[in-house]
Amino acid sequence: MRLRELLKYETIVIQCHDNPDADAIASGYGLYTYFKEKGKNIRFVYGGRFVIQKSNLVLMLRELAIPIEYVTELEAPDLLITVDCQYDEGNVTHFDAKEVAVIDHHQVSGPLPRLNDVRSSLGACSTLVRELLEREKININENKQLATALYYGLMMDTNQFTEIFHPLDKDLRDDAAYDRSKIAMFRNANISLAELEIAGEALCGYEYEEQHRYAVIKARPCDPNILGIIGDMMLEVDAVDFCVVYSILSVGVKLSVRSCRKETRASELADYLTDKIGSGGGHVEKAGGLIQLELLQREYAEEYESVYDAATQLGEFFKKRLKAYFEESEVIYAKDYAADLSQMQAYRRKDLRLGCVKASGVFKTGTKVTIRTLEGDLDMPVTDDMYIMIGMSGEVRLVSEENFKKSHKILDEPYLFEGEYKPTVKTSLDGKNVSLIPYAKACIATDGIEIYIKPLTHRVKVFTEWDEENYMLGRKGDYLAVRKDDLHNVYVIAGDTFEQMYELV
Repeated sequence: MRLRELLKYETIVIQCHDNPDADAIASGYGLYTYFKEKGKNIRFVYGGRFVIQKSNLVLMLRELAIPIEYVTELEAPDLLITVDCQYDEGNVTHFDAKEVAVIDHHQVSGPLPRLNDVRSSLGACSTLVRELLEREKININENKQLATALYYGLMMDTNQFTEIFHPLDKDLRDDAAYDRSKIAMFRNANISLAELEIAGEALCGYEYEEQHRYAVIKARPCDPNILGIIGDMMLEVDAVDFCVVYSILSVGVKLSVRSCRKETRASELADYLTDKIGSGGGHVEKAGGLIQLELLQREYAEEYESVYDAATQLGEFFKKRLKAYFEESEVIYAKDYAADLSQMQAYRRKDLRLGCVKASGVFKTGTKVTIRTLEGDLDMPVTDDMYIMIGMSGEVRLVSEENFKKSHKILDEPYLFEGEYKPTVKTSLDGKNVSLIPYAKACIATDGIEIYIKPLTHRVKVFTEWDEENYMLGRKGDYLAVRKDDLHNVYVIAGDTFEQMYELV
């Protein structure tokens, strides 16, 4: 859906969920700004039982001059756009409208109207709105109030940026020309004395599992950022390597995840805990997510007869899920791994066009760069012999020039990329984003790269020879691969691309 498609409607109302947070306010303000500049009869509203009172949000509205209105009734507009929520959800006051559109980043909870853009992989609706504005050739940095609002919306919905995973979220975080003084003002008004009491009470009620060294903590309803504060404090304890802090809110169950062991990324654990019942993600050490109780009850109908039943047993649910996670996870260190080739089949890489970029041909040797992809960020200095390989879905792998030339040939044709997110590079020198695609050349494997593979039946984490700090994650349906010419070159191939890339020898 494009915003320009909605310009045919004359009277437009943007509605965010009841008890709006910073992300709902920011994303709604972004849409309001667009339609206002297009000369539309536009309003920005919210309903519910309570008027905004939280100090940081009151400051946000005042300092950024955001024209949001609290309403209890509404004359049906030509178009009602629900933002950071979905029409007729439990936390969204119902207002009639001639036509409805939905712009949101949460899991789909019910039937969507014809006009919708819902991207559950994003950390904040502010990111989605920024992307929709950019499609209309609007640079948010030309409006400092808007850039500040969207930056703050993302910051608050991702727990101070600790729960970011998607590259579009990272792009907003890194690119927004926000007002630093105003962000500092909002941040310093974020915690109340009552919330401090909630944190203290929650920490006193922790549950601890000794074998895997994790804690589960329930907090009373509070701002989700408080959960991150509780988690950070819990991880200071010498006996705790992982913790999950959760709270039941009107929008669902918010959780914050912390890890201090490289064998378990907090982002991966958050994704596992919310699989099929919500969404989760973040950083290596800090992550979070949202579980929708309706989806939880539906997914585990044999255990929970009602949503209320599911809510009252969340502590047990998290403990069961954590136990299953640690028991089914296998960790492989490639440099020490002895593959059982009798259990594996030989495959050969097909004649596929991949992308390749010699890093030193684009960036000065020694420059520290961040390569941003859908799989995450790779941070490293550029070396003379570094080649960046770009896969079919935008995945990135680094190889030495020697290994590249041994197994690949560069073609005299342009590289065509059709993935969701084009890999980009941010340099430490100027912080600018540089797309790799214009510099990429098409290449193919020479003589067919042969590998041994076996399908995975459980969760596997592979620490490769070239990166002993960050693991490649394989799930059931993916494949474990070992290079025929180097049995310590062990890695994971995604199940949805394996058959497109390889064939039996």
